[in-house]
Amino acid sequence: MYDIRGTPYLDLQMWYSSVNLGYRNQRICDALKDQIDRLPQLSSTYLHKEKIQLSAAISKQMQKSFLLKGRVHFNVGGAQAIEDSIKLIRKMTGKSLFFAFQGSYHGRTIGTTEITSSYRYRKPYGHFSNRANFIPYPYCFRCPYGNKFDACDYYCAKQFERLFETEYNSVVDPESGECEYGAFYIEPIQGTGGYIIPPPDYFKRIKAVLDRYGIIIVDDEIQMGFYRTGRFWALEHFGIQPDVVAFGKALTNGMNPLSGFWAREELAGPKAFPPGSAHSTFSSNPMGTTAGVEVMKLLQEKGLEHRINESGKKFLVILKKLQRKYKVIGDVSGIGLALRMEICQKDGFTPNRKLTDQIFQAGMRGDLNYKGKKYGLVLDVGGYYKNIFTLAPSFYITDEETQMAFEFLDELFGRFA
Repeated sequence: MYDIRGTPYLDLQMWYSSVNLGYRNQRICDALKDQIDRLPQLSSTYLHKEKIQLSAAISKQMQKSFLLKGRVHFNVGGAQAIEDSIKLIRKMTGKSLFFAFQGSYHGRTIGTTEITSSYRYRKPYGHFSNRANFIPYPYCFRCPYGNKFDACDYYCAKQFERLFETEYNSVVDPESGECEYGAFYIEPIQGTGGYIIPPPDYFKRIKAVLDRYGIIIVDDEIQMGFYRTGRFWALEHFGIQPDVVAFGKALTNGMNPLSGFWAREELAGPKAFPPGSAHSTFSSNPMGTTAGVEVMKLLQEKGLEHRINESGKKFLVILKKLQRKYKVIGDVSGIGLALRMEICQKDGFTPNRKLTDQIFQAGMRGDLNYKGKKYGLVLDVGGYYKNIFTLAPSFYITDEETQMAFEFLDELFGRFA
C-alpha cells in the first residue's frame, strides 16, 4: 500500500484478513473485467454459471474438510450471513436463544449484536430479542478462572457442562432433557477478541455436551476461513464437525461484499430452507461470485497451503525473538498466518493499551527505515483490553518482507518500550 505521498507501507493486517491474496490481485481483477463485459449484473432470483460453480466449490470443500454434505446460501456482508443463519436456526428449532462467547464479534446489525459480547454495540439501539448467554472463552494467557492450563484439566469446559446439571442454572429442563438454547455461535480462533487460540481438546469436550442436547454449532469463519490459519477452515484444527459455517471477507479477496453460509443438508435443503427463506437484492451477484470462483481456484493451487504454514512458522520465530528482547511483549502465538502479540506493562501481564496505541500510530506515520528508504507499517489492534496486535499478513509474504516486519517492529518497540 502507498500513501498520498507515495510512501510504501508493509501491511500486516490485510483489511482484517479480507485481502489474503494481495491488493489488486491480477487474476481476480482480470476475471472481474471479463465478467463486466459478459454479465455485469443479474437479480439474485436467477441462476448464473458462476453462482453454481462457487456453491459447488464450497460444498466440495466442506466434504473434503468435514466429510459432510450440505447447501450454500449467499448474502452480502458477514453480519448478513450471520443474520440468515439466525433465521435458519430459529426456523429449524423454534428457539431464539443462543450461546456465544465472551470476546465474540459476529457483526453489528440489530440481530448480530445480540450474540456479540460488547455491550457498547447494543447500547444505543436496545435489544432485538434476549441477548446471548455469553460463555467465557478458553483464553489461557488470561484464564477467566485464574487457572494454569497444565494443571486445570479443562476446567472451563467442565464449567460449561455444569450449566446442564440442574434446572436452576436456567439452561435445561431435566425432565424432558430439552435445552432452551438453539445454537452455540463459535469462533474457533477468536478474531476481534485478539486471535486467541483455544487449547486443543476444548471444542471436542463442549461438542459432546451440545450433541447430547441437540444444540446446533454455528462456526463463524468470516475472519479465519479460507486458509488464514493454515487449514481451509479454522475449525479443522480441533477435530469436530460443524452444523453451519458462515463465511465472507476473503471469499472475494475484498473485491465484493459477498458472504453466505453453508449448512448441513437436513438444515438447508430445499424442503427445510427453500428459496426465499432469506433474500438480498445483491446477494450472489455475478461480480461477487466470479471473484469467489477465482479465489477458490487460487486457494487450490499446489503449494499454497504449505507456503502459508511455513511463512507462519517463520513469522512466529521473529515474534518470539522480539518477546525475548522486550519485556512488554507478554504473549505471542500463532496458527498459520493468524498471529498475535499481547502488549503489557513490564511485568509481562498487565495490559498496556497506551503503548499499543503509540506503536500503532507511529507505524502509520511512514517514517520507518529500511535500507535507506522510508516506510510505514499497517497494524491492527484488538483484544479484550485493546492491547493486542492481531497480525494477518498476505499469503504471499516473502522472507524479505518478514525480515522487514521484524526490523520495523524492533524499531517501534525500541522507540517506546
